[in-house]
Amino acid sequence: MIATMKRRAFITLLGGAAAAWPLAARAQQSERMRRIGVFMRLSESDPVTKGYLTTLSGALARLGWSENRNLHLEKRLTGGDDATTNAAAADLVRLNPDVILAHGTETSRIMQQHTRTIPLVFTTVTDPVGSGLVASLARPGGNTTGFTNFEFSMAGKWLELLKEVAPTVRNVTVLFNPDNAGMPGQLSATARAAPALGLQLSEARVRNRGEIERAIDGLGAAPNAGLLVLPEFLTTGHRDVITGLAARHRLPAVYSHRYFIESGGLLYYGADTDDQYRRAATYIDRILRGEKTSDLPIQQPIKFELLVNLKAAKALGLTVPPTLLARADEVIE
Repeated sequence: MIATMKRRAFITLLGGAAAAWPLAARAQQSERMRRIGVFMRLSESDPVTKGYLTTLSGALARLGWSENRNLHLEKRLTGGDDATTNAAAADLVRLNPDVILAHGTETSRIMQQHTRTIPLVFTTVTDPVGSGLVASLARPGGNTTGFTNFEFSMAGKWLELLKEVAPTVRNVTVLFNPDNAGMPGQLSATARAAPALGLQLSEARVRNRGEIERAIDGLGAAPNAGLLVLPEFLTTGHRDVITGLAARHRLPAVYSHRYFIESGGLLYYGADTDDQYRRAATYIDRILRGEKTSDLPIQQPIKFELLVNLKAAKALGLTVPPTLLARADEVIE
């Protein structure tokens, strides 16, 4: 009887172990390391870059993807040089990550030139259809989807805010990099909004720091001048130069990235970029769990920010209307 009981116990134990084995195997499989490529034309030492990476890692962790447990971020942060950026893209593709996250229009275009198979999720792309990244917003097709940082009413808002804080402005120069495929849509929208506000627009096409300096220096003697800086890795990377020159020449300026205000700029209005990284994490999560990029529609911005720098306004001799301050999400004093 004792031998029989032991035999039954052994069989029960063996059966339980056999039943538990698939669960353990599945648990091990779910915890296997996944590799995410992060591709930016921003410098690793830039606080902007650090902020994006922190937001992304935090959002992924909340979805169950933690570095050194089941996720590894392969970062390629190039600083903007074309040759370096292309080499970094090729190097990242050779690693064959599960998903690649790309920041910005030109960075995404470069990555597409290197792979049409690895899932690609972009952030802060201005005009993904017009720039040729995707076929349509609803059905992007191919290996690419993501999040835009621009919708056309924003152009009018930039000019309205500039006019509100600096009513004497009549001539607005738009500073942008013409090599960025996302610029035409923003320029067209801005040009359409200007006449109703009594503004004349001119363009300053810049491709490097020297051209930025010459363009803004040239505005110093212009009467009733204002400045609009469009979002792009070049302008973001030289934000200290731009805000410093605008202050020196007493130019009221509106910017399309919050980091310009933290560098001393006057006004910022735009899509919340950190929110785009939080939302991009949800797309990465869905792809890692088996969904296809072609089934994930392009998402437009849903959260916007208005920042006002009172210290910069005072230095320019401007009084910010209380109605504008009441609408601001953040006021720097």
